[in-house]
This record gives sequence, structure tokens and C-alpha cells, in this order.
Amino acid sequence: MGEVFHAIRVFFEQLASVGWGALGLAVLAHLLKTFCVSRAWWNTIGAAYPADRPPWRSIYGAYVSGVGVNAIVPARGGDAVRLFLAHRAIPGAAYTTLVSTLLVMSIFDSTMALLLFAYALTLGVLPGLGVLGNLPGFEFGWFVENGAFSLVLLFTLAIVGVVGFFWLRLHIDDFKQRVREGLAVLSDREQYLRSVAAWQAGDWLLRFVAIWFFLGAFGIEQSVRNVLLVQVTQSLATLVPISPGGIGTEQAFIVFVFKGTVTRSALLAFSVGMKLTLTAVNAVVGFTALFLILGHVRWRDLVGQKPAPEG
Repeated sequence: MGEVFHAIRVFFEQLASVGWGALGLAVLAHLLKTFCVSRAWWNTIGAAYPADRPPWRSIYGAYVSGVGVNAIVPARGGDAVRLFLAHRAIPGAAYTTLVSTLLVMSIFDSTMALLLFAYALTLGVLPGLGVLGNLPGFEFGWFVENGAFSLVLLFTLAIVGVVGFFWLRLHIDDFKQRVREGLAVLSDREQYLRSVAAWQAGDWLLRFVAIWFFLGAFGIEQSVRNVLLVQVTQSLATLVPISPGGIGTEQAFIVFVFKGTVTRSALLAFSVGMKLTLTAVNAVVGFTALFLILGHVRWRDLVGQKPAPEG
């Protein structure tokens, strides 16, 4: 984390040169993006539970609460909060079904991420496996350098996966039914494109717009190429974030990808400044929503509530 703290110091040293107007527009685009994602998820849940469709504001609150928790808690702990609040808003809902609705959302997001990754590969700007362990701030460098431990860990995960497979076989009928409910919107291609994919397309467009203004705010060239490369680094950093939001990995990738085209100090100020801004916005909006929904943000009370049985 030493590299991250160094980058934060560089950011504050260059704070006076930040373009606040562009920064404000970037934040606005980011907030509009949360609206698009929540609408897509709400429509997916509505297809799964047409008779018990929750109000949109409940799903929006669940979504931004999860985003807010993810902003400060590592390993995507906010996703559990998001599912808990959505389950709370729909009487009789099953967690398996709600998780399946997130799988629907991942179809479009994964497709876009893969396309951007392929674009970055054609440019030859991504680091190879032999370079990853040496990237300053790269959160998975230890695993790359300790291959034996990583193999043991993967073997353990494989055993857990096999055990889970056999457990599913014993409960397969009920499991399949709940998964089908979550994927219901996919049965009507026109409905999926209109009510889910279209909103997700808006989400991705606003991601690009936000990055465009962030680049301008920190004095880095605003170009389509730079916007796409920044988005690639964000997607890679959030795959399995160890630090909140994957800040270390994102900073490491940005510095490597733009090496030789932008000064290191400018890159550090940009990467950390963008991440700190989004973290602050997500935390404020998310915890405000969490307080409005629950009337408190006491983690012990939240964890202590047992989920309703799925049957």
C-alpha cells in the first residue's frame, strides 16, 4: 500500500491544478449512471416477480447502498448488502433468484468488458504475466510471486466447488426453478433489450462520459483511446478487489498502460483523484440511502438479521 499512499500525496500536491468544473460534470455523469443501472436491475427483478414488483426507489436504494459499502469495504462486501436490501423489499423473495438477476446484468457488462479488453490487447499496452508481480501497487503481486501457494489455494477452491456441485445435485429441482425465475427476462428478447440492455448501454455511455471529464479535470488528453484504456484498467481492478474498490491495482495498471505518454505525477494525481472522488461520492450516497432504508447503519444489527427461508 506504500505506492498508493505515495500516489495520494502526489494528488494533494497537485490539487490546485484540478479543473473543478470538469470534476463536477464527471460526478454528475457518475450519479446518472447509478440511475441507469438501478433501472436495469429493477426491470430484471420485475420480470422475476411480476406480481410482487417492488417500487423502483427500493431497488435504487439497495443498489447505491451496495455501491457505498463496496467503496470502503474490500472483497465486494457491498454486494451482500445489495442483495439483503432487495430481499427485504420483496416479501417471499429467494436469494437464489435475486443472485440470478445479477447474472442477467453480468451478460451485458461482461460482453462490454471483454470487447474493451480485446481492444487493449490489439494496442499491446497491457502488462504480461511476467510483469504483473513487479507492478508497484498491484494487489495480486504476492500471489504471482508465490506460485506454490496459489496452486494450493486454487486446488482448495476446486474441492469446495466439487462439494458445492454435489450439494446442488441434491437440491437441483428447487435450485433450477429459482434460477429460472431470476433469468425470466431473457425469455423475451425484445423485453430484455428494451428494459435491461438499453439501460445498461446508458450506464456504459455515462461511464465513458465520466472518465472523459475526469481526464479533463486532471489535465490529461481527452481522447476516445484514453477513455477506453482507463475503463479497461477499472474493469480489471474490480474483478477481485482486495483493497476497497481495487485502488492499488487500478493505479498500477493506469501507470503501466499510459507509460511514456503521460508523466507519472499526472497519472498518479489522475488515478487517485478519480478514485478518491468516486469513493467519497459512493460512500455519501450509499450510506445516506442505507440510513434512510434502515433508520441506522449499525453493522451488528444488519448482520444479526436472519434471512427469511426460501421456501
